[in-house]
Amino acid sequence: MKPRIQSIDALEILDSRGNPTVRVNVHLDNGISSSASVPSGASTGENEAVELRDGDARRYGGKGVLKAVENVNRRIAPALLGHDVREQADIDGLMIELDGTPNKAELGANALLGVSQAVARAAAEASDLPLYAYLGGIGAVHLPKPMMNVLNGGKHADSGMDFQEFMIYPIGAPNFAEALRYGAETFHALRKILAKQGYATSVGDEGGFAPQVKSNDEACELIVQAIEAAGYQPGTDIAIALDPAASSFYEQGCYRLSRSGQGDKTAQQMVDLFTGWVNKYPIVSIEDSHAENDEAGFRLMTAALGSRIQIVGDDNLVTNTRFIERAIEQNACNAALIKLNQIGTVSETVAAIHLCRKAGWGFVISHRSGETEDSFMADFAVAMGGGQIKTGSACRSERIAKYNRLLEIERDLGRRALFGA
Repeated sequence: MKPRIQSIDALEILDSRGNPTVRVNVHLDNGISSSASVPSGASTGENEAVELRDGDARRYGGKGVLKAVENVNRRIAPALLGHDVREQADIDGLMIELDGTPNKAELGANALLGVSQAVARAAAEASDLPLYAYLGGIGAVHLPKPMMNVLNGGKHADSGMDFQEFMIYPIGAPNFAEALRYGAETFHALRKILAKQGYATSVGDEGGFAPQVKSNDEACELIVQAIEAAGYQPGTDIAIALDPAASSFYEQGCYRLSRSGQGDKTAQQMVDLFTGWVNKYPIVSIEDSHAENDEAGFRLMTAALGSRIQIVGDDNLVTNTRFIERAIEQNACNAALIKLNQIGTVSETVAAIHLCRKAGWGFVISHRSGETEDSFMADFAVAMGGGQIKTGSACRSERIAKYNRLLEIERDLGRRALFGA
């Protein structure tokens, strides 16, 4: 007997920043129920699917999501009742058609994604499979290497860094559990180093420290010190990954590194800066090196460093096959950041990943700065087998929930588990 959708309902909950977001519950006619909660980003690309907010200043400063909740309850739910919950692509397609806009502006990507993820969870349970196996099949055995955000700057923290994320990447770990240990130990070593040097050890949105360092370079130097203090070899056991989020400091055609006092730079000078860093520090991945509309800058970056490191597009690609295809044609990157809520449905996210695979690109499954305790993306990362995940630092429960879920998956897979790309 086909498991069919009996009812769908949504409610307004809070994310890790205390802002409203959407949670969706799906109930099947066989008694199975599932839920999913939707994250929210602070640093967003201008072409992302629209996160519908109420705009009512009397509630949550205008950030309420009651409109999105109502869209789930009154518009999406009636259209999906009676559908076989396992027909993910058809269900996602129906919601996209119901919305009728190119960027989910009518119903809200937060409304669509909540339903899409909850449907996938319910289908997995109805099929008596863990979510990663339901979405990825028998080949879903690859655990991702974590890019752990340990220093926050830019829009994610009030710190002395222009760049948004400085991450540690345990490339030498033999399995996920050990990778998590490498990262956690380095994170705690960094805390001690910062405290000893008189820096604050408060954390930003994604759990990384937000010290008032003197320069962006000092951030890299502190991380190298922490890797060594934790007993690991920089570049062999643990490397560095960066997310400058360059759109956040791009103004009138130049990159203004005002927090660190490094002045204004052209696109080529940013490439020169990163080339010097790659020569000096164990950096293996740089995301959003240039602003989302600076296509020439991305091409320069990939031409200069694409054979040596991973050049990841995020704000310029927004998990959208149209933008990814264009970047492939222009050789603007060699990897994509993948965020479910940038595009709005599970099916469209899978399509973006398939396009990356076809081009020989890497891809990184990513969280948002405003997260929930929902661990959907952990299962999704294993299902897609990309070998890389960004879900924050080794603190804050909304980040740790994803890591702990990956530990469970690795345990359950046992000898079948593979690690990394």
